[in-house]
Amino acid sequence: MEETMVVIVGAGPAGLATSACLNRLSIPNIVLEREDCYASLWKKRSYDRLKLHLAKQFCHLPYMDFPPNAPTYVPKNGFIDYLDNYVSHFGITPRYLRSVESVIYDSDAEKWQIVVKNMTTTDNVIETEVYTSRFLVVASGENSQGTIPDIDGLDSYGGEYIHSNQYENGRKFRGKDVLVVGCGNSGMEIAYDLWNWGANTSIVVRNPVHVLTKEMVKMAMIMSQYLPCKAVDKITVAISRLKYGKLSKYGIRMPTKGPFHLKETTGRSPVIDVGTISKIKSGEIKVLPGMECIKDNEVVFTNGATVQFDAIVFATGYKSTVRNWLKGSYESFDEKGMPKRSFPYHWKGGNGIYNAGFSRRGLRGISSDAQNIANDIYINITADLS
Repeated sequence: MEETMVVIVGAGPAGLATSACLNRLSIPNIVLEREDCYASLWKKRSYDRLKLHLAKQFCHLPYMDFPPNAPTYVPKNGFIDYLDNYVSHFGITPRYLRSVESVIYDSDAEKWQIVVKNMTTTDNVIETEVYTSRFLVVASGENSQGTIPDIDGLDSYGGEYIHSNQYENGRKFRGKDVLVVGCGNSGMEIAYDLWNWGANTSIVVRNPVHVLTKEMVKMAMIMSQYLPCKAVDKITVAISRLKYGKLSKYGIRMPTKGPFHLKETTGRSPVIDVGTISKIKSGEIKVLPGMECIKDNEVVFTNGATVQFDAIVFATGYKSTVRNWLKGSYESFDEKGMPKRSFPYHWKGGNGIYNAGFSRRGLRGISSDAQNIANDIYINITADLS
């Protein structure tokens, strides 16, 4: 059994940022990561053309800006390089291949007990480790596990289907009929990438969605520092309409609420167009409604249409896996593994449990969470010593 002051579960950007903030305050912490590297979602499960959708000044982690020569919208490999420098600079040393099996709060000892499978052994013998800590930071995130909807006939589908976290690029889909399911940023960008690689691409657009350019979002982020959300939404939606016209005739409906109101209240992001909309307008990328079922290689849609596809890419989001291992603590996390408290108070639970990266506000939210958590832990430790 190993005891420390803080255990952090997850070495994505949220876990790294929290560890960095704690290290600056000389607070002992251990970062546990189930993969063999930090930021595994970025390093192993993201597509090649991915870039940060927000300008770099809104995406840095605490206490380290992006280098001055970094592009405004940092590409995937540039962000990974930034994380490498961040980990080195702040002396973060995650323990890899540690699968957290159970976490429970010992009310008598007033400590957290974390049971972990150590998968680093070379002789295929999995060892169990036990850690105890006064504070626990859940940093496994909202995007811990990809989700694919339960569609009738999918199990017997004759083609290939993958989640977007398995998609790298469209090279192998050249000349094939491919359906992208999901019209968020990943779905829209993957559809464009598939078209770019020569695939015959269609995309399911089931829900209303705002479509903006990255310049519109950058402008809105700046305006939000001076104007209320309602005004920012009104201006942004007007500019979007001037840019794209009426998208409903192409199968894309606009929500009744504004893009940044929706982001604040539901976590749903507007789509930041990378060129997909022009291909939809030209008919090079086809828009289809919701899926009804699958019969062999044919997909039946809610409008009655039946179309054959060689492959399906599900850009249908992720879910938290916290409830797989966190026992009890239902006053802090709900049954879906999400914080019970609403933003901006979401990051702190009871009995010394915190969460980083669950605010649905991207890297900017992660940075805020990490600093709030480290400062609160420091205040608690200082109070005990006084």
